[in-house]
Amino acid sequence: MSEAPRAPAATIVIFGAMGDLARRLLAPALLNLEKAGLLDADTSILGISHGEGDDARLAEHLSAMVEDKAAWQGFAGRIHYLRGDFAEDGLYAALKERLSGNAVFYLATAPSFFAPVAERLGKAGLLGEADGFRRVVIEKPFGTDLASAQALNRCVLAHASEAQIYRIDHFLGKETVQNIAVARFGNPLIEAVWNSRYVDHVEITAAESVAVGTRGKFYDETGALRDMVPNHLFQLLALVGMEPPNSFDAEAVRSEKAKVIAAVRPIAPEDAVRGRYLGGEAGGEAVPAYRDTADVAADSRTETYVAMKVAVETWRWHGVPFYLRTGKALAARDTEIVLTFREAPLTLFRDTAAPTLPPNRLVLQIQPDEGIHLDMAVKKPGPLIETAPATLDFAYGEHFELGHRTGYETLLYDVLIGDQSLFQRADQIEGGWRAVQPLLDAFRTGEPEDYAPGGTGPASADALLARDGRTWNPIA
Repeated sequence: MSEAPRAPAATIVIFGAMGDLARRLLAPALLNLEKAGLLDADTSILGISHGEGDDARLAEHLSAMVEDKAAWQGFAGRIHYLRGDFAEDGLYAALKERLSGNAVFYLATAPSFFAPVAERLGKAGLLGEADGFRRVVIEKPFGTDLASAQALNRCVLAHASEAQIYRIDHFLGKETVQNIAVARFGNPLIEAVWNSRYVDHVEITAAESVAVGTRGKFYDETGALRDMVPNHLFQLLALVGMEPPNSFDAEAVRSEKAKVIAAVRPIAPEDAVRGRYLGGEAGGEAVPAYRDTADVAADSRTETYVAMKVAVETWRWHGVPFYLRTGKALAARDTEIVLTFREAPLTLFRDTAAPTLPPNRLVLQIQPDEGIHLDMAVKKPGPLIETAPATLDFAYGEHFELGHRTGYETLLYDVLIGDQSLFQRADQIEGGWRAVQPLLDAFRTGEPEDYAPGGTGPASADALLARDGRTWNPIA
């Protein structure tokens, strides 16, 4: 059982409850919260979808990815179903009759429904908080470019306050992501060197070994840049780059993160590369070429890989490049942040058997094996001054019982208790789109560079760092 206080009772309304997100991630996360003693006994789930169904059918659908079937049996009695069309006012009238007190509206829908659902919730009076809190959780992608993100923010904020909106990013539910702030600000030794005086460059990688698979329609409309960069990767960048907040209060943390994103210089097309995987093998499976994937246009220009050099123009990070990359069908599933420190002066070692030293590197491994690793140099045993690389390792799984978590547990709990620290504010969202808009404009023409699946991406990504005399940390 967790030592955290139990969340207040609420009805969790899931729009799109018969979809993949609810089945794969939300249901297991909610059950984990229940088993940890963090859900009130009166908390219930009301799933909404347009198809035929009832309470039992929804509970069966949501149980598909749940490992503890025995625990699920007791939980399933709190799951209810409401059929309706998201675009019809009748659904919201029926929903209003069924709700009282605290409620969370989770939009696990296609992005095209975000604005219409939020607008209808507001017009139906479902977002008024006279008898309890009302909160709206919106999945990514939040917009497809700067203009659409601004329009979506205007629509949502016309019917709810910023304090009611939870723009969710499941990356921020990872333990290592949350530990970035603790590792920095709780350890003066680390925070003292977390700046341009000591850091040479920063890499942020989100590599996936899987291909697009059955998500061809969604991915062909989105691509690697829209799918990952202005949300996932920029949130990681903000956590690395932020100044110490004056408290862990949500607004204090979010304000510091927003300052970092606002300081990102719009990315020039010459500082970015994009790629598209060919047919072959990745993740131990045969992979068709991206353009041969079901529901992908034969003449698609959509990228499955993107890498870029980012400048953060703050006093702390001026002159330190941030290199971001993400892609599908790569050598491994690997999400990490790497801080490479500046080289040590070599005068002391010029007459030894160690004329060069590898730089120190701090690796924050986010997935699959969460941990923190520090690469350093040590002396080899023997009479000569010879160096060898060594690594100090901390693995979460070796020190704590993590269990099987989806990454949504912390985020769902935070929604219920009203903590917005790990959720994006409107200015963060728009700042991310503003930084990548030059790339969105440039990518409308030309073709992505082909790359073989199961590798590290297109050759131009290596060249992007090579021109600065640097190399990527291996994807492994």
